[in-house]
Amino acid sequence: MPLRMQRGRQGGATLIEVLVALFILMVGLLGLVGVMIQSQRTQLESYQRVQALLLVQDMASRINANQAAALCYEQAAVTLGTGYTATPDASGCGSGDVAQKTRVTKDLVAWNDLLKGSAEVSGGNKVGGILGARGCITRDAASGVFQVSVAWQATDPGGAPPAGITCGNDAANYGGEAFRRAVSITVLPANS
Repeated sequence: MPLRMQRGRQGGATLIEVLVALFILMVGLLGLVGVMIQSQRTQLESYQRVQALLLVQDMASRINANQAAALCYEQAAVTLGTGYTATPDASGCGSGDVAQKTRVTKDLVAWNDLLKGSAEVSGGNKVGGILGARGCITRDAASGVFQVSVAWQATDPGGAPPAGITCGNDAANYGGEAFRRAVSITVLPANS
């Protein structure tokens, strides 16, 4: 008889136990969704930074490959990319021969197109660029060192770039200085 009594007392989980288990499961799943969203934002930020570094390195290589006309790349602090419609033209530059100036113009036009996302097109729209990308080339006249920079708009607020990187410093276009990101490298062409 004692076995029969134990069997009769055992039962399934009560409705309250099931609801508590479902609640714990839902809290865990919501936490997981939050982690996934943050992971996607971080991945996008990382992707944009890598693309900006590639664009900066690309222009640095172009300047080094055309050293005789390196001064033409600056063109009074050239800014290219999103929001700029002027076509770069180095024909009036004082250094280099005609072929070298033509190469500078082609390099600047190609870089401008890359900043605007022409590497990938979907439905006739350029979609391969960095969000709000701008490229800047400046030169310190005293040292002859070029600064090649790319700025873009971040998806989340964070620390602003160092004060020495002025590319895209009209923060209103980026939703505030906290949303502006920038990378920069210096280039010293051998014949500058």
